[in-house]
Amino acid sequence: MGMLNMTPIIDVVFQLLIFFLVATRFAEEDRELDVTLPHASEAQPLIAESSEVFVNVDQQGRYYVDGQFRTPPELERVLRQAAANNPANQMIIIRADKSVEFEHVVTVMDLCNRVGIADYVVTTANE
Repeated sequence: MGMLNMTPIIDVVFQLLIFFLVATRFAEEDRELDVTLPHASEAQPLIAESSEVFVNVDQQGRYYVDGQFRTPPELERVLRQAAANNPANQMIIIRADKSVEFEHVVTVMDLCNRVGIADYVVTTANE
């Protein structure tokens, strides 16, 4: 009677493990920028989905997407591409430092409206 060769199954399990470890690391990059969020009493925990794009605004009003600095025209191109890739339900998460002027947040909202993304939110930290 023949024995079942377990080597291919073990290889597949290790490949899946590596894939999920790497994918999890990339999903965390958008949440690692040092931004102090304002507090809100009714804030809900945020669960990121694949159709969400994080736009971080630091204390100086600079925009970051995927950990990279973006000028407003570059940010508009990124948002336009995101809207083209997911036209039905693209969501933009705006994470702005609490000390930044609100004008910078409004600029992101305006760019979202300009490219046709109506589903955007500004995150806060619960107390």
